Amino acid sequence: MKYVIFIPDGSSDLPLKEIDGKTPLKVANTPNIDKLAKAGYGGLTNNVPDGYTPGSDVANMSIFGYNPADYYTGRGPLEAGSMGIDTTPCDVIFRCNTIMEKDGMMEDFNAGHITSEEAEVLINGLNDYFKEKYPDFKGKFYPGISYRHLFVYSCDSVEDAEILSNLKTMPPHDIANEKLADNLFGECELAQEIQSVMFESQEFLKDHEVNQKREIPANMVWLWGQGVTPKLPDFKETYGLDASVITGVDLLKGIGVFAGMEVIDVPGATGFFDTDYKAKGEYGIEALKRNDVLFIHIEAPDEAGHAQLLDEKVKAIERIDEFIVGPILDSLKGQDFKAAILPDHPTPIDIGTHTRDDVPIIWYSSLREGDECESFDEEGVLKGSAEKKEGYKLMQRLIDDDF
Repeated sequence: MKYVIFIPDGSSDLPLKEIDGKTPLKVANTPNIDKLAKAGYGGLTNNVPDGYTPGSDVANMSIFGYNPADYYTGRGPLEAGSMGIDTTPCDVIFRCNTIMEKDGMMEDFNAGHITSEEAEVLINGLNDYFKEKYPDFKGKFYPGISYRHLFVYSCDSVEDAEILSNLKTMPPHDIANEKLADNLFGECELAQEIQSVMFESQEFLKDHEVNQKREIPANMVWLWGQGVTPKLPDFKETYGLDASVITGVDLLKGIGVFAGMEVIDVPGATGFFDTDYKAKGEYGIEALKRNDVLFIHIEAPDEAGHAQLLDEKVKAIERIDEFIVGPILDSLKGQDFKAAILPDHPTPIDIGTHTRDDVPIIWYSSLREGDECESFDEEGVLKGSAEKKEGYKLMQRLIDDDF
């Protein structure tokens, strides 16, 4: 038995006036996903437990089969896992965005989607700047992809690490066009020290030659999503199945690393509109020849939601259908397999950020006939009969045909 879980990140939405009160999922041309819906079971699910921010970190941990209430320690630590960064219990790992600050405001949370090559120069330069100015500096920056980087702060004790981990920090994509001063995370000494790093980064970045060439300069870093390294139970020991994950996003790779999955790097997988959908589909087909389970995640619909670009969101959904869902389903013909397709969370165009609303889900088993569901969208799945349960139960429900 093979299992495949398609995750079109942030693809669910709210009705939009521009498309006659429909949603991007409703208007997108998705014949392959529709075929899966008509043969499967429709319903709703929610991957974000009460009390948690609706981030891709929490939501995808649920989809991968782990209850965030038991295992979630922060976004930064998950991304550190994908980058192979060694940490101690005293190390607090922050997600580090390169941003554009203007007049004290969060002008652009990704610095115009700065290239990885440009960002690497800036991030490595920050390490040199802080080490030269503060020889006993307790932090280190790690360059990642585009605007997504990491900062590791070494506390003096486990107790300090716990205090720092529990401070409320704001995702930069949630505070677009807001005052930075209104979104700081504390008055304690540890909070002040971390905040001083963010604001002092401007001294180095503002006149850097990389930024002199950019229309949208990366003139500051924003630290958030912090925590210590998590300990996830091994996926195979938990579910008795070998699993793999394909994604262009480090935090999902990190979940895969900590869970003992095969993490597959696909050339051209960028985590943006220009990701190589075709290559992802091809690598997914090969992964299912080696493993029992494939989690295949596509970030582009989420990015379109943040950028409030309706056409890009519809295009991303259609490309997922054509180049990923269709070819993978074709490759499984004649085999017994189960599948699910669902967003991790909504990223509505009109809002431009994540929400905690329920998301549509299609469940499929080659061993069963489907229900009355005919389409994968917010309204269409309501015709289905699948029961809504906690999101982290997805994998076990697939195994047990519990839908």
